[in-house]
Amino acid sequence: MKRNESAGEEKRSAEAAVLPAALASVLAPAEDQQRFPASLRRKAGGHREGFNAVAFLANAGLGKVIEELPKGCGLFTQGHAADAIFYLQKGKVKLTVVSKQGKEATLALLSAGEFVGEECIANTQSTRLATATALTDCVLLKISKSEMVRVLREEHALSDVFVSFLLQRNARIQSDLVDHLFNSSEKRLARILLLLAQFGKEGKPEAVIPRLSQEVLAEMVGTTRSRISFFMNRFRKLGFIDYDGQIQVHSSLLNVVLHD
Repeated sequence: MKRNESAGEEKRSAEAAVLPAALASVLAPAEDQQRFPASLRRKAGGHREGFNAVAFLANAGLGKVIEELPKGCGLFTQGHAADAIFYLQKGKVKLTVVSKQGKEATLALLSAGEFVGEECIANTQSTRLATATALTDCVLLKISKSEMVRVLREEHALSDVFVSFLLQRNARIQSDLVDHLFNSSEKRLARILLLLAQFGKEGKPEAVIPRLSQEVLAEMVGTTRSRISFFMNRFRKLGFIDYDGQIQVHSSLLNVVLHD
């Protein structure tokens, strides 16, 4: 019995190591809670009476506007003025960057409960570093740079949430770098699919990943489209995913990431 318990603990520890800490903060099951990480809801009541971080990120107001962005539309474009930050209440957004030679790369896919365009808060960054495009129909809160800076200075409830977000984003970037340096393209693809399906995050993983082209997956993995096609077909034959345009990810895909 002790041996089985020990094995179970080791497996859970291994899974936790594979899916980075940046996964731990996004969606809970209820519709109202889906727009706000549990960490944000917990911190909202722990500071000065009268300010609520969840309410601030939920409603329009001074320097804040709620925008609806249809699937496929652009939120902002690389090189344009960075004068606002966005809080993604619903949907998914793709961040891409284009080199001077015209080559495009996908940097990240962002989900509800994340900030978009946070680089505008830095005084030294006046233009957008990337282009943001809606992968699904989105609802976002647009916050002017001046209003966001003011509230971050005055309200620790929001600054705590924002710093936590930045640390999680940094951990995700470091984890992505380690993944590219040491793991095979097959493992990198499996990890990205698990991240997109929100395995390791609060709440139930998503049943279906929004439609993504193999070109986009190839950019994220750092390999060719033909290799992505090969691995996707292999995952489907092994029962790790169901793939017919949209992608349904099963927990058994973890075996690819955990297997040495």
